[in-house]
Amino acid sequence: MPPSPAEKPPLSELARYRWSYGKITHMPETDANFEHFDTVFRSEQHYLFGICYRMLGSTADADDLVQETFLRAMDRGPKDTQRPWRPWLTRVAINLSRDSLRERQRRPYVGPWLPSPLETDPLKEFMDTEVHAYEPQCTQGRYELLESVSLAFLTALEALNPLQRAVLLLRDVFGYDGRETAEALEINEANVRQTLGRARQRMEVYDAARVGIDQHHRDQLLSKLGRFMEGVVTKDVSAIEALLAENVRTVNDSAGEFFAARVPVIGRNKVARFHTGLIQKEMPLTEIRIINGLPAIVGEIANAPEGYASRFVTTSWLDRHGQVASISTYVAVEKLIGIRRVDPEAALSAFQ
Repeated sequence: MPPSPAEKPPLSELARYRWSYGKITHMPETDANFEHFDTVFRSEQHYLFGICYRMLGSTADADDLVQETFLRAMDRGPKDTQRPWRPWLTRVAINLSRDSLRERQRRPYVGPWLPSPLETDPLKEFMDTEVHAYEPQCTQGRYELLESVSLAFLTALEALNPLQRAVLLLRDVFGYDGRETAEALEINEANVRQTLGRARQRMEVYDAARVGIDQHHRDQLLSKLGRFMEGVVTKDVSAIEALLAENVRTVNDSAGEFFAARVPVIGRNKVARFHTGLIQKEMPLTEIRIINGLPAIVGEIANAPEGYASRFVTTSWLDRHGQVASISTYVAVEKLIGIRRVDPEAALSAFQ
């Protein structure tokens, strides 16, 4: 019996079936072919997930497109299977991502849309050097790989159209040259240069406020998070204000599923008062995780009132002066699919 279309199984289980518009149809193949595709999948899946996630800002959609890329490879893959598969797979994945991004941008969304938070583990290239790296720690690109999955960077990419986003990622993140980028996107090199110039112009605001992600930055943010949570628990507005940049903004992504602010809250005092007013009777169970390369708060409320989210992730980033410039809270169910539940034994005592 083929796998149920309600929940896509791993590619190793899909290897004998073809996924097409939500339906699976049998795809005969030999054991030799299965083993070949399985080997390619295992060696390239993390790399392709990294491309699709950066293109879409969605963990769920990125996972779907990695599956679709390999199903297309099994159905009508490259003619010369003895050459490296990565260029062909990259071309398919990034063009599928362009189409998916275009569709997503046309769909209505209730409240602010934010990129999905991602625990660092699925992107092995960001772990220490003792762990197998699926991508190098850096490339010759304009942006480092870790920076390119930061929520600040992914949010800035929303200003680009799908082609601009693809060109910028290939050229300025993955270090592709003009010819390689043109081949991947099936456009000419002159178009690559023109598109890249426009994309870089739209990233100027981000570039001007850009802060490197290193251990010092992570330690600084971790300290700020601890003091921020203490201020929220004690409802100390002044203590929270001392941590925030003057024009700090807080944004909530609820997709209209729960009670949440549907417009950004801007300004030091307003943001501080907004967060001190969130905790009512029950303290959330929380722990610190590394989300998109930086410390963040993952929380759960056991008996959340009707209409309120029972799970959340709160991320933030610092400006060049070490002040909190932005706070983002995710409560939409789909955005939290890839986030592990809070471990009670690891929960922070500050919220006990």
